[in-house]
Amino acid sequence: MSTALALCFAMVLDALFGEPKWLWDRVPHPAVLMGRLIGWADTRFNRGPGRKAKGVVLMAALVIGAAALGLVLRQIPLIEVLLGAILLAQKSLIDHVKAVTRGLETSLDAGRHAVSMIVGRDTSDMDKPAVARGAIESAAENFSDGVIAPAFWFLIAGLPGILVYKVVNTGDSMIGYRTERHRDFGWAAARLDDVLNLIPARLTALLLFPWGKPLSLWREIVTEAHRHRSPNAGWPEAALSRSLGVALSGPRAYHGEMRDYPWVNPEGREATTRDIDAACVRLWAAWAFVLICVAILSFA
Repeated sequence: MSTALALCFAMVLDALFGEPKWLWDRVPHPAVLMGRLIGWADTRFNRGPGRKAKGVVLMAALVIGAAALGLVLRQIPLIEVLLGAILLAQKSLIDHVKAVTRGLETSLDAGRHAVSMIVGRDTSDMDKPAVARGAIESAAENFSDGVIAPAFWFLIAGLPGILVYKVVNTGDSMIGYRTERHRDFGWAAARLDDVLNLIPARLTALLLFPWGKPLSLWREIVTEAHRHRSPNAGWPEAALSRSLGVALSGPRAYHGEMRDYPWVNPEGREATTRDIDAACVRLWAAWAFVLICVAILSFA
């Protein structure tokens, strides 16, 4: 089976079944196992002198280990398809984003609780537009690093590629912070994640671009992406904000501290629950386009 055909089956399985709770309540998800290993390493090695070097060695070991494991497991029939489906996150992403709509339709507090499951910022003082913005921003960013990037690396390098990407992305999400504790130890994880997401983030922006609108919008997307605090997250956010016509990003609080982040598409209107639903539709349309392209590749 070609890698492209395996990716097709993996994408369809993920879209149909997502992350079944009955399964992952009984056995640990591969990403959870990766997280446990990285958490252990953080506790064991993130101390004393040479923290940056220790972090580099950790990420090198994780990348080599993930690649080797992928090379072994891909020899087992269908394991590449099954693990690929497990490591993609289209359905679970949509489910989490739609939960914010259902929460806001119940109450503001329920919406805040739902969005707190998918964003890292403080949610206790959010109003409804801020909750909706958070959901849409999470949809854009996680479509890039939870769907397009793992699919891209699967297509490039099969099971070893997607395993390497996921372990690096998990490392970045756990230790890739500019805090006093992780600034040095997590440096390698953050930089490597930036590199692995460089192409997928820009591909995601193309997928979410509002086709039919003036191409001059692309220049605006590029400008705002470069102004974003992340070298990659700004691309899908800027593209999706233009597709929906809403303003995203802007000031928000982390751990009680306000941060004056710039707006993405500042001329856009305030986000609503309808925009959350529209974002989900847009993500499914982009997913379907990718599936068609991969299917064509599999028969080329």
